[in-house]
Amino acid sequence: MTTNVYGGDEVGAIVFDVGSYSLRSGYAGEDSPKAEIPSYIATYLDEGDKENGGVETMETEDSSNISKSSRRKYLVDSCGIHVPKPDAEIVTYMKDGLIDNWDLFEKILDHAYAQYLQTESRYHPVLFSEAPWNNDRSKREKLIELAFEKYDAPAFYLVKSAVLSAFANGRSTGLVLDSGATTTSAVPVHDGYVLQNSIVRIPLAGDFITSQCKKMLEEQQVEIIPSYMIGSKEAVKDNDTPKWSKKPRLPVVGQSYHEYMVKEVLQDFQSAVVQVSDGLYDPDVVATMPMVHYEFPNGYNKDFGGERFRIAEPLFDTSALTGLEAAMGSMGVAQTVSMSANMCDVDLKPTLYNNVIVTGGNTLLQGFVERLNRDLSAKTPPSMRLKVVAASGPSERRFSSWIGGSILASLGNFQQMWISKQEYDEGGKSQVEKKCP
Repeated sequence: MTTNVYGGDEVGAIVFDVGSYSLRSGYAGEDSPKAEIPSYIATYLDEGDKENGGVETMETEDSSNISKSSRRKYLVDSCGIHVPKPDAEIVTYMKDGLIDNWDLFEKILDHAYAQYLQTESRYHPVLFSEAPWNNDRSKREKLIELAFEKYDAPAFYLVKSAVLSAFANGRSTGLVLDSGATTTSAVPVHDGYVLQNSIVRIPLAGDFITSQCKKMLEEQQVEIIPSYMIGSKEAVKDNDTPKWSKKPRLPVVGQSYHEYMVKEVLQDFQSAVVQVSDGLYDPDVVATMPMVHYEFPNGYNKDFGGERFRIAEPLFDTSALTGLEAAMGSMGVAQTVSMSANMCDVDLKPTLYNNVIVTGGNTLLQGFVERLNRDLSAKTPPSMRLKVVAASGPSERRFSSWIGGSILASLGNFQQMWISKQEYDEGGKSQVEKKCP
């Protein structure tokens, strides 16, 4: 295989980073992805078509040319999803960090190629990321089959996201702590390979913090009104009753759609207000910390104090857990890292502790890295040196696996690693198991 077939300035590879929260896509060699597309899709039936059934089509922001006779429609991407439609529901193609609904996934890829990459798929090799714990051979084979059979890609490669995050931080060996939307995982990587038997996962991640925010606001009797419902609002003083009016002719949406929009408000509140305390949560200590002001979409505004530290505390101190998470015996983030390292070979442990790589959108919570460093220091053996590596910029932290893929796919010595279309035609979809560890 010649190295100039898939590399160079004229024909670059395309990198897709698949996550539970969003799909990141862009060209290899660039600093950041061209697009971040939500992993959620709105689906609805047109008012005039409800009686006639469900022919499926996709609708995006600029899809005015879609036939009016079509029945089931899909709204893809942020702008499209935020347009309420009658009986709209929200669906996702992801489950447990893995692709579960391939038809929906194809709609997202179609949209990425047409609207953001603006190219034909047959001209570009594709590199996909996958969850480190994915051992489902059928899902891996389905992905390579999709790349070659539907999109006619000239070459394909599949890499564990933890390996890509390590590469993005300039390391081939390290312990990658990835806290995203649904899962926090500690994944040891050695010389570019994931040590599968030492992966540790817990369900305490971004969605858990969002649920904690919702619980706290309900206790304070704060009603969450998503933006799609609000037609107008008036300025009010702190803690005053909000004065707003509903949009006229607002369609009646499905329950999942409304809950998704409420969740978006909670996620914004979470990123603006929630903070991780420096040490174990102490009500007397956090009471002395500055309060944070937040205004909700309907105009209601309030100052939040010590309670904003209590929300994130279960990430590190699981004694504060209640309900399902407590019943599952979840560990804290620092304990997850420590357990993963201790499950590895004793000769490898010093290197892992010296290269703890922090990535994922949930790690952007204010104070997360500092608390992790403090808690891990208490768990690190005295004979080992702890070093926590965390990119300072939010984009580098959130998109680290995509950035790692961008770096990898643009390297000259990587070009021989691709699975070519010819290899696929000769060896079939089992090539992904042979060439992609």
